[in-house]
Amino acid sequence: MKSIIFMGTPQFSAPILQSLIDHPDYNVIGVVTQPDRRVGRKHVLTPSPVKQVATKHDIKVYQPEKLSGSPEMEELINLNADLIVTAAFGQFLPMKLINSVKIAAINVHASLLPKYRGGAPVHYAIMNGDAETGVTIIYMVKKMDAGDMLAQAKMPITDQDDVGSMFEKLSILGRDTLLETLPKLINGEITPVAQDEEQVSFSPNIAPEQEAVDINLPARLVDAKVRGLRPFPVAYVIMEGQRTKLWKTAVVDQSTDLAPGQVVEKTKHELLVATGDHGVISILELQPAGKQKMSITDYLNGVGDNLHPGKQIIDNDGIEK
Repeated sequence: MKSIIFMGTPQFSAPILQSLIDHPDYNVIGVVTQPDRRVGRKHVLTPSPVKQVATKHDIKVYQPEKLSGSPEMEELINLNADLIVTAAFGQFLPMKLINSVKIAAINVHASLLPKYRGGAPVHYAIMNGDAETGVTIIYMVKKMDAGDMLAQAKMPITDQDDVGSMFEKLSILGRDTLLETLPKLINGEITPVAQDEEQVSFSPNIAPEQEAVDINLPARLVDAKVRGLRPFPVAYVIMEGQRTKLWKTAVVDQSTDLAPGQVVEKTKHELLVATGDHGVISILELQPAGKQKMSITDYLNGVGDNLHPGKQIIDNDGIEK
C-alpha cells in the first residue's frame, strides 16, 4: 500500500480524493487544503469540499495560509510519503516538499496541456469557444503546470456546458485517469512526455474586468463568455444604463443588420439582441443590479413596454463607465 499526501480545495478535487481513500492500494495519510473561507451572503465560515471529505474519514487536515516555510510543510515532509497528488490546490509547492516523496509528486490539471496553464483553464476553454478540453496528469516542477506529461484524456465541450457542468465532468475524468495512471507510474511503466513550449498558453485567474461581455463579439462567443463565467464569477453587460449579470443566453439561428446591443425582437417571453458579425442572442436569465436573478419573462413584465426593435439596450463596449 502506497502512502499519499493529497492536496486540493474545490469540489473538482473532492471525488479525486474520495477515490484514493476508497482504493485498497493507497493510504491517504494527510490532506492539505486552503483555510476555511467565509461563504455566502451571511459570510458563514465554511470548510473546503476537500476538507469535508477528509474530515469524514478522520484524515488529518493541514490548512496553511502559505505552505512555503510553514510548520505544516515540515510536518508533511516528515510523513515520508510515497506520493503527493494535487488537484486544484491553489498554491505553489516548494521544491523541498516535492523532492521529499519517495516516488513522485503529480498534479491532475484540468486542461489539455500545454494549453491553459494556470488557475482557470476551464473558464478559458469555454470562453474561447473550444470544441474540447480534458485533463492532464503531470509531474510537479517549480514552474507552474510545466512538468512532463504522464497521461492525458479528452472530453468535448457542448453548447450547453458551463464551468459548473465541466468541473463535474472533468473531476470524474481526472479521477479515472489518475487511477489508471498511478499503477503504471509506480511500476515504472510510463515514459513521460515533455510539453511543447511553443504551444504553451495561460489561463490566469479571472480578473474583474474580464467579467464584462463585449456585445460586439459574434453571437457564439458572446454565449460562450456567459457560459464560461457561470456559475462564477458571472458575466455582465451595461444594460439600460445599469450593470446587469447575464446568467443564461442562447445563440439564435438568424442574422440581423442591427448594431450590436440593439433589440432585434421582443415578445412577452423573449428578448433577442444583436451581436457582432450580424449575430443574434436570446437573453434567458439575467440579474439587474441590486435584484435577484430572474427569467427573461419576469424581467420583461417590468420593463417590456420600454423596449422595442432597434432600441440600443446594451452599451457597445460592454463595460462600466
